[in-house]
Amino acid sequence: MGRLSGRVALVTGASRGIGRAVAKRFAAEGAEVICVARTQGGLEELDDEITAAGGKAVLCPLNLREFDKIDQVAAAMFERFGKLDILAGVAGDIGGGLAPIGHIDQKHFQEAFDVNVTANYRLIRAFDPLLRISDAGRAMFVTSGVTQGTYPYWGVYAATKAALETMVTTWAAEVVNISKLRINLIDPGVVATRMRAIAFPGEDPATLPQPDDITEAFVALAEAGCTQHGEKVFIR
Repeated sequence: MGRLSGRVALVTGASRGIGRAVAKRFAAEGAEVICVARTQGGLEELDDEITAAGGKAVLCPLNLREFDKIDQVAAAMFERFGKLDILAGVAGDIGGGLAPIGHIDQKHFQEAFDVNVTANYRLIRAFDPLLRISDAGRAMFVTSGVTQGTYPYWGVYAATKAALETMVTTWAAEVVNISKLRINLIDPGVVATRMRAIAFPGEDPATLPQPDDITEAFVALAEAGCTQHGEKVFIR
């Protein structure tokens, strides 16, 4: 019996990087994982790996910027499962790369806010009722250390993550006395991801922690026995 046996989990950004690693780990721990990502091929490869290891996955090809489709996914999940136990918002957008604030074009600015803020708001709105149906609903969202200071060229990305943190901690405060929900943020620190490679192209990814190395924190926050709530968990 895994630590998440019998639980239903949804993971965004599941086709690569941290999202992929978390989806695989949740499945290995016994959860049935709804894997959300834009890339069909990446999801199919993930499904093959999860199935080969004896896990269960449901593939959900979805561009999170198609906000109304998030509601459709929630409705379909209610019909199939009647609840959601775990929500992991991992997908992120760096906003076209690093540049001075005045050089970021409107398209990339909007994409970053759409993925990092608005999509997560829509996830909260759509899945809050299903998480409350669970006997131990758990939600976690990935943030970044760039919210802890002032970092030139990271302004748009930092602004989206600051907004996400405020939104998530406010949601946590709103439900603390009226539900069994536990809601937290995770700052994964430095990890060898595609986003990291874009930001630091000269860095050797082999010298960095890999996505599979940091999944324990996600499992701990997803467990029914987790008592942490409204916190930011740092992985270092």
